[in-house]
Amino acid sequence: MRVLVVEDDAETRELVVRALTRDGHAVHGACSALEARSALADRDVDVVVLDLGLPDASGTSLCTALRAEGQTVPILVLTAHGAVSSRVACFDAGADDFLAKPFAVAELRVRVRALGRRGPLPRALVRRVGDVDLDITARRATRNGVELPLTAREWALLELLAAREGCVVSRAEILDVVWGDDDERSGASLDVIVARVRRKLGESVVRTLRGEGYALGTS
Repeated sequence: MRVLVVEDDAETRELVVRALTRDGHAVHGACSALEARSALADRDVDVVVLDLGLPDASGTSLCTALRAEGQTVPILVLTAHGAVSSRVACFDAGADDFLAKPFAVAELRVRVRALGRRGPLPRALVRRVGDVDLDITARRATRNGVELPLTAREWALLELLAAREGCVVSRAEILDVVWGDDDERSGASLDVIVARVRRKLGESVVRTLRGEGYALGTS
C-alpha cells in the first residue's frame, strides 16, 4: 500500500514512516501542505496520514481543499487536540478517521491498514432508505428535514455498507475495517452498533443476511 505521511515534526514523521514501512507499505514523507500537494500530484497514494499543525496551512484547510478538488483518497488525521469539536471539524473537512496525539503506534498501523482495505469512498454519496436520507459525505442523516444524530462508529458502519452499493459485507470484514480486529469484544460492539442504528433510523436501514453479514437497506 502507498502511504503519504504529512507531518512537520521531523521526529514524529520519521517514527510514523518507519512504523508503516515495517508493515510493508511504500511510505513517502512530506513536511508541509505544499509538499503534500506535490506528492499527490506526482504519485498514486492509497492513504494519507495528515497532521493538522502544518507550517504553511492547517491540515483542516488542506483536507477541505483536497475534497473540493475531487480527491477521494482516505485521510487519517493526527492532532494534538482531542476535543469533540476538533474531531467534528476534521470530519466536516472530509477526513475519514481521527487519531489524537500522543498515539500508540500499533493503533496507527491498524487504522492505516483499515483505511487502505476500505479504499476511497465515492464523494457526494447520498442514499435514501425508507424515509431516511443518508448524506454519507457530510455524515448527515435526516427524516423529513429533521437531523438524526449518529456517532462516528455508527457512520463508519454505514459508510462501509454504502460503499459496497447494497452488497453484503461479512461480519469479519466489518470488524476488520471498522474495529481493526475481530475478537469477541468487537463482535459484541458490532451488535450494539447495528441495534442503535436501527433504533435511530429504522429497522430496514441495515439488513441482516443470516450467516453472511449485513447490507444497507434499499429505498
